[in-house]
Amino acid sequence: MQRLRIGVDLGGTKIEAAALDPAGRIRWRRRRPTPQGDYKATLSAVAGLIAELEADVGPQGAVGIGTPGSLSPADGRMRNANSVCLNGRRLDRDLQRILERPVRLANDADCFALSEARDGAGTGAQSLFGVILGTGVGGGIVVDGRLLRGSNGIAGEWGHNPLPWAREDELPGPPCYCGKSGCIETFLSGPGLSADHARHFGQAFSPRDLAQRATAGDAEAEASLTLYEDRLARALATVINLLDPEVIVLGGGLSNLERLYSNVPRLWSAHVFSDCVRTRLSPPVHGDSGGIRGAAWLWGDSE
Repeated sequence: MQRLRIGVDLGGTKIEAAALDPAGRIRWRRRRPTPQGDYKATLSAVAGLIAELEADVGPQGAVGIGTPGSLSPADGRMRNANSVCLNGRRLDRDLQRILERPVRLANDADCFALSEARDGAGTGAQSLFGVILGTGVGGGIVVDGRLLRGSNGIAGEWGHNPLPWAREDELPGPPCYCGKSGCIETFLSGPGLSADHARHFGQAFSPRDLAQRATAGDAEAEASLTLYEDRLARALATVINLLDPEVIVLGGGLSNLERLYSNVPRLWSAHVFSDCVRTRLSPPVHGDSGGIRGAAWLWGDSE
């Protein structure tokens, strides 16, 4: 029987496990609700999914886990996770104990970037920046096929930088859960877009509703999306100025806004310190499977 890779996406609302064959095809996939606020129950849910997987496809090996937040290089404990019951815990050690095998953890945005670099929108590219535009805003960096974690374990965390080239009416910006104001996440997340529309026009709509209303000719929805595109262009221009990636891939719910892929590159050139911008802005090839696939790819081919 061929060896399968096991990936787990440990999210705030669901836990999903999958098995990939050597070609990257998903051969088994199942999900369960995340036990809210219960760390021990979360560990048990992950173990239960792995047990179900191996009951169906046979015993496998190491496991890759995509998580909200990241492991601190100082003490190995989880931090910055919106699933707050994970914070302060030695999640990798506890999972290794309960699963009785090696485990590798990475931020869910890192897993998304790794998946798209491996055999997705960034196939063949030397460098890729993977963006999550969803409930939060995150990012991951892959260079020469390898995930860049950074000495502090926060490489790619662009969502908690200030919105660049902020206008007077954008300052100081909305408060962020991190304790600061005006973070990129407060403007470019799904809730941030909805809240911004409500501040300007008095009604809150989901990003999907705003897109539908704009297509139908709603001038207010169109104004909010146009402003969103300008802010996204400014934010990504700083990434290009710093990393100069070959490709930027968008993930998360807002990556489904097709207009971003034509409008944003037209806008970011004004802020990139170059006479030309060759960076491609691409939708994800693997959709919402990117995180779980990237988790499985945390183990190299020879491991």
